[in-house]
Amino acid sequence: MSITLAEKIAGYGSLKFEDLPDAVVREVKRRLIDSFACALGAYGAPPAKAALSVAPSIKDGPSSAIIGGGATSPEYAAFINGILIRYLDFNDTYLSKEPAHPSDNIAAALSAAEAAGRNGKELVTAIVAAYELQCRLCDAASLRARGWDHVTYGAFSATLAASMLMGLSKEETVHALGMAGTTSPALRQTRAGELSMWKGAAFAHASKEAVFAAMLAKNGMTGPSPIFEGEFGFMKLVSGPFELEPLARGRHDHFRILDTYIKYFPVEYHAQSAVGAAIEIYNEMEEGDAIEAVEVKTFRAAYEIISGAEKWRPKTRETADHSLPFVVAAALADGTVNLATFTEKLEDARILGLAEKVRVTVDDALDRLYPEAVPNRIEVKLASDRRISREIIYPKGHPKDALTDREVEEKFRALSGWLFSGESMERALDALWNIEKASDIRGLLRWE
Repeated sequence: MSITLAEKIAGYGSLKFEDLPDAVVREVKRRLIDSFACALGAYGAPPAKAALSVAPSIKDGPSSAIIGGGATSPEYAAFINGILIRYLDFNDTYLSKEPAHPSDNIAAALSAAEAAGRNGKELVTAIVAAYELQCRLCDAASLRARGWDHVTYGAFSATLAASMLMGLSKEETVHALGMAGTTSPALRQTRAGELSMWKGAAFAHASKEAVFAAMLAKNGMTGPSPIFEGEFGFMKLVSGPFELEPLARGRHDHFRILDTYIKYFPVEYHAQSAVGAAIEIYNEMEEGDAIEAVEVKTFRAAYEIISGAEKWRPKTRETADHSLPFVVAAALADGTVNLATFTEKLEDARILGLAEKVRVTVDDALDRLYPEAVPNRIEVKLASDRRISREIIYPKGHPKDALTDREVEEKFRALSGWLFSGESMERALDALWNIEKASDIRGLLRWE
């Protein structure tokens, strides 16, 4: 009998730290710094508060820390930390047949590693494995095209990471993948129409179920199999048939984490280059210039995902940071887009008035560049009849215009200043840059 895909994925759990190229290890450190920055910047956010209010208190048994303070059961820690990492829409991205935010996997990895008392090398290796699996699944088949949300793939990658860190056997990992995969399909409605807080909680839920499935499998629970190829399995009902490319295993292989993008602006990734182009136009405008019309030329995925009718007058934070017309208007009005754009300026008449002047269309030439590039072109017509246009193909943070280590640190400093300052800031960054030296990762989350 041929080996199943779940068995192949479970076998990938044998990946070792020594297998990883130095560049891959460094990218994990950069993603950890970026993810902690995003989480600390979102501390106290409404959906995280809601999740925290139902998280159990733990007196006995395994527990895992909540980023920013406190602890709860491992699966709930994965849920809360997942919300924190994702809430600001500022964590990293991968674009392929299916777009994704692979750093979402980090919440499950942190929770499982702490509960199992794992070291830094083991944490890094599990994160690499999760990135590799989720990105390769995104390469294999589109879920969005079939009405499913991208977090559906994340259930498998987060479960793999949790299973590796909790010390599951290959057989136990197959069972965990079966349980998580059976319960994972998530509706794309999460990202359609006016968006809710669940937009930032959907993968966190997958992480919670991934850690729970790994814990159950470790304690003898069996799961449905074959989860991918079965009569009512994943390929039949969710993804359609696909072939998974070989997962990178050695120091000379190309790992997919190297192809992921750290965000420079807190907006949906397809809008990153549009914001950058709009800021360049703002800097060229003269005082007193009045904007008469704004033309945004974009690619089809951006048009479909962040240009729906409700995006011109968003009513929620989640809709605003997924609105191409709103973020372009904000950049043209203020010369920047930052976290305050979505809290203090959601009803700003200047921005909303400009958004009404934005027209978005698909440009076939730009569409052909996607997903290798993420292009947007903006042309502004001023009342004086002068026109200013800018085009950006690779936004800041893309592998072809990557953030420097210093810029990643600056993002961490900016978002975590409420918790760290002075020496404590330097200690936190030093711990993340040297995570592979940690004998127990608990100190990474339980700061003093």
